[in-house]
Amino acid sequence: MRILLTGGTGYIGSAVLDELVEAGHEVVAVVRSERAADAVEARGATAAIGEATDAAWLAPLLAGVDGAVHAAAPASDAAAFDTAIVDAVIEAFGGTDRRYVHTGGIWAYGAGDALDDDARPDAPALVAWRVPIEERLLEASVSATVIAPGVVYGDERGLVQLVTEAPRDADGRILLIGDGEQHWTWVHVGDLARLYRIALEHDGALGRLIGSDGTPTTVRAVAEAVVAQGGANGVVAEGADASRSRLGAEFAGALLLDQQADGAKVRALGWLPVHGSVIDEVVGREASAA
Repeated sequence: MRILLTGGTGYIGSAVLDELVEAGHEVVAVVRSERAADAVEARGATAAIGEATDAAWLAPLLAGVDGAVHAAAPASDAAAFDTAIVDAVIEAFGGTDRRYVHTGGIWAYGAGDALDDDARPDAPALVAWRVPIEERLLEASVSATVIAPGVVYGDERGLVQLVTEAPRDADGRILLIGDGEQHWTWVHVGDLARLYRIALEHDGALGRLIGSDGTPTTVRAVAEAVVAQGGANGVVAEGADASRSRLGAEFAGALLLDQQADGAKVRALGWLPVHGSVIDEVVGREASAA
């Protein structure tokens, strides 16, 4: 398949690019600069330099592909960016069998100990903008899938570093986000990339998919894994209000969500994580750094 990809130099998008190229797909990566073009071409993609939110520029690119993946995550105006991409995809792919995979996020579901992929999201303020965009896409005549990744880790990147590299108190203890008892639903970036490919290759729309490795783990447990490797002297609850003050109210509000998902729907598609748990990642990284 010939696939248009946004975000090909980003954390998730670069992993998706590698996965698609390795599987034999032809990838056209939308980039904004010559430097980014060189980066994606070095990984086996064809670069298209331009502005993805320019409908007139993007339309002929969409017309020339079999499917598209939107994995870009701009630093600002994300709602306007995603709206522009979805508008263009609906216009180009509506009424066809060409497939589109859109990136959502686990936070949009709100708190829950058994999150259902197909449940209507209950998004906190930080990501509430995602919901109407995704709903409009899923209601359109597009063969669309919205992947909501859990907390992505791997390649020494991702939000896990908010725990492993969190500030220490005067006694060398890791300051937990809140009390640290909240579960985060996790997924390794390499496993997530395979899920994107599976969704793209699947015959038909899949609706919403939660990208979860099925092992929700508390923030406290991750921090304690750092302690066990000698990376800190212990852990201590920071408290929700202090975390909001340190990290910002909306961001902390998302990080404080207790979210557990088993990944049953994605497993039914034949997807199985091949990487170990986030604890294995932390232990391995801390051990190698010792």
